[in-house]
Amino acid sequence: MYSRKLAAILRRLFRTRAYHSHHRRRANSISCVGLPQHYELTVDDEPEVAALQALAQALELEDFNESQWPGHAPWRPFGVFIREAETIVAGLSGETYCGWLVIKYLWVRDDLRRRGFGRELMAQAEACAVERGCHSVWLDTFSFQALGFYQKLGYEQFGALDYPPVHKRYFMKKLLATGR
Repeated sequence: MYSRKLAAILRRLFRTRAYHSHHRRRANSISCVGLPQHYELTVDDEPEVAALQALAQALELEDFNESQWPGHAPWRPFGVFIREAETIVAGLSGETYCGWLVIKYLWVRDDLRRRGFGRELMAQAEACAVERGCHSVWLDTFSFQALGFYQKLGYEQFGALDYPPVHKRYFMKKLLATGR
């Protein structure tokens, strides 16, 4: 579970498509001031799944994090899909964590867009989040994607990054009606 989560985060950050079971290093070894000789610093363009999983496990088991936030809830992934036979034609993936729903991916096949399917996927995800005790949602979208769509659903922008030469990446949030 953690390797999928970390791989997905890294894919979003670096916009790569997949991680493979092998890795390709840019160089055999990189010099790093103060690094003891028995350590090796490498940059892996295609890191091993096991290497990514090691990071996630280390963070989950980190005594410092647990000491600062004892008993915090784990990440819980979920998906909402529309299928035609066995083929996914629309879907949403996300995770819930400590009262927040994080929308990772929302996709609707071109010929099904503007028919309410994206809105329904979002409604189902938000309902799932409320069932899991979430109070809010956050997501990100690029200027050429779905900013207006999310605004119509009640999401508000809380940050933006420039993606030169002409795009922006918007970070959005929404308070959920939890009935509390």
